[in-house]
Amino acid sequence: MADSAGHTFELRDRTAELSAAFAPAFALCKQAVAERVFPGAALAISLGDDLLALRGFGRHTYAEDAEPTTAETIWDLASLTKPIATVSMAMLLYERGLLRLEDRVVNLLPGFSTSDDPRRRDVTVRMLLEHSSGLPAHRKLYLEATDRPSMVAAALRVPLEAAPGARYEYSDIGFILLGEILESLSHERMDIFCQREVFDRFNLNFRFCPHPLTAITFPPTSNDIAWRGRIIQGEVGDENASAMEGVAAHAGLFGDALSVVRFGAFILRGGQPLFQPETVRLFTTRATLPAGTSRTPGWDTPSAPSQSGTLFSPRSFGHLGYTGTSLWCDPERRLTVALLSNRTWPDASNQAIKLFRPALHDKVVECVAKYAGQGV
Repeated sequence: MADSAGHTFELRDRTAELSAAFAPAFALCKQAVAERVFPGAALAISLGDDLLALRGFGRHTYAEDAEPTTAETIWDLASLTKPIATVSMAMLLYERGLLRLEDRVVNLLPGFSTSDDPRRRDVTVRMLLEHSSGLPAHRKLYLEATDRPSMVAAALRVPLEAAPGARYEYSDIGFILLGEILESLSHERMDIFCQREVFDRFNLNFRFCPHPLTAITFPPTSNDIAWRGRIIQGEVGDENASAMEGVAAHAGLFGDALSVVRFGAFILRGGQPLFQPETVRLFTTRATLPAGTSRTPGWDTPSAPSQSGTLFSPRSFGHLGYTGTSLWCDPERRLTVALLSNRTWPDASNQAIKLFRPALHDKVVECVAKYAGQGV
């Protein structure tokens, strides 16, 4: 990474010398491919400013002649779009004084207000970020909308299922509305803003795909028989994001494992010069309300049980993606782990990754502890 003043932030590549140290973690990934947890995956691990591991496993599909997965493979990051793109945009607008977390959504999106539910006036930007707005997790908005404006209009009409701030429920609908707020405040579409302000500035290989790409270097995520009637490859798998032309606040970002782990390491370092350290702390610290929530403004934290495993510190933060992606960061260890896969191929019925991810994260922490000559 290089900032505008010419300073650089590059992870020191120590993958060759440390290959043996992470052999147990690599073995787990190979076993997962053999057991069809996913057809292919990429794993990247950093500790402080060192890149400890970067490797691809398996193939793009389960076919024996399918293209092998490599460290450079580009993946549909699914909901990793939220912390990498959407939250980055939110933090920049927050620092520029354009976004306030306690602002009410109805003041930013007047269409969110309805006469039959006065509770909607109490929903804030913070609640959208922390998934406590009362909005439901998901709606098949793509069945009633065909483009970005009609998708946003449909999201504005989704009724609350709980009082604002009363409970935590992870909501893509809330992030669709958050994206509309951010684009309205910046007067710019999210993909254009993030590409210029974040991705290009730090040489991160992230991109939204507004138009389907035919490049075979993209692993397919699903065979969408029900709606699009084609194999989904080089375009976002999420149907609502697809109806939003591939650019949405909840999904749509593509990238490689090295870029994901570099982004996580960058956030662990305090985010400078792009973000102020106090802003990073604000957006990565677990909320106190509602009771029992594990969410920060845009990230998740370890719960019991957690997809981060049992060994990540309580101060850790991370996020999952539906296609089989994840990013977890431990500030106490300065450890970042990125796992990218297409576990949804050929469909999303395979849930084996829910057992694999915690086991992998525990194994990585054990390998790091052994490498560092410390106890777990």
